[in-house]
Amino acid sequence: MTTTTTTATTMDSGEEIGAIETIRRGVRVSPELKDGLGWTIVLAFLAAIGQVVVPIAVQQTLDHGINGPDGPDVSFTVLMGLGAAAAIVFASGASYLMTTRLFTTSERGLATLRVKAFRHVHDLPVLTQNTERRGALVSRVTSDVDQVSQFLVFGGLLLIVSAGQVVIATIVMLFYSWQLALVVWVSFAPLFLSIRYFQRKLSAAYGVVRGQVAVMLSAISEPVVGAAVVKAYAVESRTQGRIDEAIEDYKSASTRAQQFTVVSFSLGGISAGIANAGALIVGIQLGLRVWGYGDDLTAGKVLAFAFLVTLFVGPVQMGTQIFTDAQNALVSWRRVIGILETPADLVDPGEDGQVLPRGPIDVALRDVTFAYPGGPPVLRDITLDIPSGTRVAVVGETGSGKSTIAKLLTRLMDPSAGAVLLDGIDVREIAQESMRRSVVLVPQEGFLFDDTLARNVLYGRLDATPDQILASADELGLGDWLAGLPAGIETQVGQRGESLSAGERQLVALLRAQLADPDLLVLDEATSSVDPALEMRIGRALERLMTGRTSVTIAHRLSTAESADEVVVVDQGRIVQRGPHAVLVREEGSVYAGLHASWTAQQSS
Repeated sequence: MTTTTTTATTMDSGEEIGAIETIRRGVRVSPELKDGLGWTIVLAFLAAIGQVVVPIAVQQTLDHGINGPDGPDVSFTVLMGLGAAAAIVFASGASYLMTTRLFTTSERGLATLRVKAFRHVHDLPVLTQNTERRGALVSRVTSDVDQVSQFLVFGGLLLIVSAGQVVIATIVMLFYSWQLALVVWVSFAPLFLSIRYFQRKLSAAYGVVRGQVAVMLSAISEPVVGAAVVKAYAVESRTQGRIDEAIEDYKSASTRAQQFTVVSFSLGGISAGIANAGALIVGIQLGLRVWGYGDDLTAGKVLAFAFLVTLFVGPVQMGTQIFTDAQNALVSWRRVIGILETPADLVDPGEDGQVLPRGPIDVALRDVTFAYPGGPPVLRDITLDIPSGTRVAVVGETGSGKSTIAKLLTRLMDPSAGAVLLDGIDVREIAQESMRRSVVLVPQEGFLFDDTLARNVLYGRLDATPDQILASADELGLGDWLAGLPAGIETQVGQRGESLSAGERQLVALLRAQLADPDLLVLDEATSSVDPALEMRIGRALERLMTGRTSVTIAHRLSTAESADEVVVVDQGRIVQRGPHAVLVREEGSVYAGLHASWTAQQSS
């Protein structure tokens, strides 16, 4: 229970960390984001300075070029015009360089984030993956990263430019009139003081939005994958109802978040109007010295100040939208960080791990206990020795714990207590590369990717050639089957292998295992869900596949147990019998005798 509870807490805890801490962790995950950041900020300030030069040039032109003491000065006016044009060109160049650098570093950093997030999802424990909605995991490595990308590439760019523009505009406004600069800042004080409030509200609202995106993805994707079931049971209306409900919940969450956005944006517009009106009214009073004092405000300074107020107001108004996008992006960033900071309980010792020698493996379970989160133990104090080269069948009622043994042997999960040993080495001390090379699980339903048969088989051994694939097929007696397919090993299998029958998908899984050439083969009853026409072919292929290897078969059909060297009977999480089939079946009143009698009756009916 601790494992999954801790995992879920870690994945969600990112929602509580602050904006600065989120950025700090995000940069730690994607260090490319800070590459050359100093020069990017310098370029942003240079671009802002270039824009501020224009109001200064206007003021100088009006006060000294047109209204100068000696009359209009054409040469000075031309010089100011050229200076303003040069400043615009300079600002454009600085802005181009800044944009290029920001785009490049942002995309590099986000590429790293995507790769790490996707890789870590695969490193998460199977239990974590099973307890999380698939839509939630998919949304975190796709749409959540997209939200971060959109903000960093566009919002981040505008934020840097806007911040620089506000700072430079404020400095120049203070130079012209500190009173008018104060009026502008006081006008925006309510907006600035309410930022923290809106930040909390928007963060919470967009946290709900991102969660609803995951729910909506799950609601839409599951019926697509299970379209055949939906049609077979005529539950289209019920399925559509679930989708409609998920979309409606997302719409409601998004609308609520946008309400806070509208309020903050409106407050920014009101502040901008007050700033413009206040600067004009107070400027006139100061210029006319209505209050008995004032600045030496010339017509040029007043006009320049109007430009400066615009340069100040524009970025601040834009900042309210950027602020909204930032909250959405920060929530998404926290969700991705939550995935990355979720501990991968199956720790790979890597280079420090031990390497299994090639050849049939001795298997041992020592006092193994295992419990799924929130439930009682499904295995209790299991101790079992399997000599190398032995064929063992594990049998038991549904829910007895036999499939859990397969997951522990292949280290898809680790025991809650005790140890699983391969050739005397605890599986937790074996390097994953060595573990995956020596131990292969053939599941009850072999999953196939939407690609060719050959590319699916290559998951067993990535560097195998087409000739080696065909040779492995011949070794299993599957050469004629491959030859009968429309395009041989280049046949497209379709999504989840839907172009093949269940039995043919299992043949591909066996061929994949043969190509991997494992030393320990763990099978979750590869013949339990196939049609009779292929059962004999699969049986012969299995016989050849298990030759010379240690094999453990989770047997749902007791015909498998009859041909095993030893049968292990599991009942309510404990090993209650073990031995050859011929011996166990004669033990009257035993669990195995009862299972075999029930299975025999089913076969004869």
